[in-house]
Amino acid sequence: MRLGVHVSISGAIDQVVDRAAELGCDTFQMFTRNPRGWKFKKLESGEANGFRRKLESSKLAPAVAHMPYLPNLSSPKKGIYNKSVKSLISELDRCASLSIPYLVTHLGSHLGKGLDVGLAQISAAVNHALSQNSGGVVLLLENMAGTKNSMGSSFDDIKRIVERVEQKDRIGVCLDTAHAYSAGYDLRTPSGLEETIRKFDAILGLRSLKVVHLNDSKGGQGCGRDRHEHVGKGYIGMEGFKTLFKHEALRDLPFIMETPEVKDEAAEIRRVRAIAG
Repeated sequence: MRLGVHVSISGAIDQVVDRAAELGCDTFQMFTRNPRGWKFKKLESGEANGFRRKLESSKLAPAVAHMPYLPNLSSPKKGIYNKSVKSLISELDRCASLSIPYLVTHLGSHLGKGLDVGLAQISAAVNHALSQNSGGVVLLLENMAGTKNSMGSSFDDIKRIVERVEQKDRIGVCLDTAHAYSAGYDLRTPSGLEETIRKFDAILGLRSLKVVHLNDSKGGQGCGRDRHEHVGKGYIGMEGFKTLFKHEALRDLPFIMETPEVKDEAAEIRRVRAIAG
């Protein structure tokens, strides 16, 4: 089982690797910069080299980066859209310099303009950004929770985006369990999980699934609310996650928790390992 958490980048960026190892992670997720602003410092070669050396000497794999909070790749607003595309290009470049193989992105909101507008915007954004980066970083599209105007809450909507991507080998999926459950997919029961996996495979193909965001949900199935809860303590529940951990389609994938903050993250990782058996 490869289990990890989202790790802070405070201080020198190479300290992320140290923190992940100290917590007992096998894999981890990070931001490459401050996620709450548009401006950021360029990565110095020494910083990138230090990060890569530590990552290569560790047993942590894969390292996963997440896009900042502000970009909206589906936005119909020209100013925000252009800044979002530039942000995606820069994040792909930063991941390549850090030897991070996966970059996870939210799919954004069409702001009431409709799925077709959002689809056109995000497809163009992804194609342009990938054409500007030759580093081989794979962009992972994260399923959303079904909130109003959001893109990619269904597997079919994600497929419509993937179909328009020109570099198919540079695209994959990150499955967020809380988002899937909130969007209406059953992960709570063995039969429900099996049906959800079957749908994913039929629509997107299990080969496209690279990372699982391991989050329980504070809302019930189909609630359309993006509210994460600690694994086993929400509506998906303990038995739901026990079944999920054992499923042959998922058990070998990297699981990364984005659950509410706890005082002892190492203890939380041990607790989840115990649930998995």
